[in-house]
Amino acid sequence: MHPYIHAQNMPDQPAYIMASTDEVVTYKQLNDRSNQIAQLARARGLQIGDGIAIFMENNAHFLEICWAAQRAGLYFTAVSSRLTAGEVEYIVKDCGAKILFTSDYMKDEAAKLVPLLPDMAGMFMVGEASDGYEAYLPARDAMPAEPVADETQGMDMLYSSGTTGRPKGIRRPLTGNNIEDADALLGLVTLLYGFDDKAIYLSPAPLYHAAPLRYNMAAQAVGTTCIIMENFDPEEALALIEKHKCTKSQWVPTMFVRMLKLPEDVRTKYDVSSMQTAIHAAAPCPIPIKEQMIDWWGPVIYEYYAGSEGNGFTQLNSEEWLAHKGSVGTALTGVLHICDEEGNELPVGESGTIFFEQPDVDAPTFEYYNDEKKTAESRHPSQKNWSTLGDVGRLDEEGYLYLTDRKAFMIISGGVNIYPQETENLLITHPKVADVAVIGVPNEDFGEEVKAVVQPAKWEDSGPELEAELIAFCKDNLSAIKCPRSVDFDKELPRHPTGKLYKRLVRDRYWGNKDSKIV
Repeated sequence: MHPYIHAQNMPDQPAYIMASTDEVVTYKQLNDRSNQIAQLARARGLQIGDGIAIFMENNAHFLEICWAAQRAGLYFTAVSSRLTAGEVEYIVKDCGAKILFTSDYMKDEAAKLVPLLPDMAGMFMVGEASDGYEAYLPARDAMPAEPVADETQGMDMLYSSGTTGRPKGIRRPLTGNNIEDADALLGLVTLLYGFDDKAIYLSPAPLYHAAPLRYNMAAQAVGTTCIIMENFDPEEALALIEKHKCTKSQWVPTMFVRMLKLPEDVRTKYDVSSMQTAIHAAAPCPIPIKEQMIDWWGPVIYEYYAGSEGNGFTQLNSEEWLAHKGSVGTALTGVLHICDEEGNELPVGESGTIFFEQPDVDAPTFEYYNDEKKTAESRHPSQKNWSTLGDVGRLDEEGYLYLTDRKAFMIISGGVNIYPQETENLLITHPKVADVAVIGVPNEDFGEEVKAVVQPAKWEDSGPELEAELIAFCKDNLSAIKCPRSVDFDKELPRHPTGKLYKRLVRDRYWGNKDSKIV
């Protein structure tokens, strides 16, 4: 259950192959290189419980760094390659990372980070190193390829939204386990999805996302060969399935949409019959899209619902979904409860906050790092071992869960989580903005897109010029994914006398009279 074991038993088997270049990293290479980076971390003073950050695109070095942290007892924080330097600075400082790994692909934003992060134990750049960075490969290759003396399991520390609008790290206690000991995800991928050393896993998404990162590492723990796409392209994905005879894969619904929209002669010319398990999550899949995928690929489509917090997991296969269309499955880990705003459990069929109950009341659970308020809000008011991601849903008579609304008005666009508070906090600082609500509105291709509804300081300013000005203002200060694609104007946003914004009323204008406010 670890690459070091496969490095001994099948050293030449590819651990992963980069899709666009066919660069192969074998299990022996992955093992040696991760040992070298673990040694590098120790040489720079990092001890068990310390952290590193990775600010890179998908490349051949990303996963060796993650495995280095996993075997050195370090927290590793994968940072979106789409963020600005200021956003990266916040995360690196907040998580306490002592080493930053980046690449020359990110050199523009990476250059801005040098003066912002003066106290790092190391800043390394894959490729041609810019000023302020050490070249990654020479630093790695100067280290011995032997395990560090105090190997123990490290783990990821990934970022979600905070109550202030800033992202917050999801931090779980280190286990103290041996590096090869299995965790819950390893059990799922082997028992539920059949991953083993014969499987070929296509990974089309960015590795900085929780699911692609964790599933690739789980796959490599059991000896699977992973095909890592640098960027998603619908036809290339189909070609890779045929080329490598991929048996496993993981998707977000937007990728299904883009593949289905290919011309039929393009879509049908690739042999996808090798695919045994196509997993999707991260965003709800429109019923017609999933029906078409099952018609096309057969009953190999699996869905799950979970969060980076790791507090519960639901799943269902194609046959179950066809009998419960729109469901995200039944609970495999955790016991589901649907509660009202006071925490009272609701009857079957009624919508409320989704809670997962953990069987062991004293089991360690997640916390939102440096955000006690958000951590407290994730807990049930009276049940210590019940926690929530904040999503709203209902259960049917058979225990199948249906999602009906977003957590804290989170926007999911193309499978990417976007938290509107940060964008609202920026827009309200613009001198021409009196009030603002940032929401997700339907988008045929991406599920949702970001829209700002602005109450201008002067109504006569409203119009296309101010819309363009506000969008440009956002793009100057935030990553593009967080910026509104359009701005509407309202003479007065609906607020309670206490000041609370009734954002649901704003959203409802764009979603109409639907049973579910998600797509």
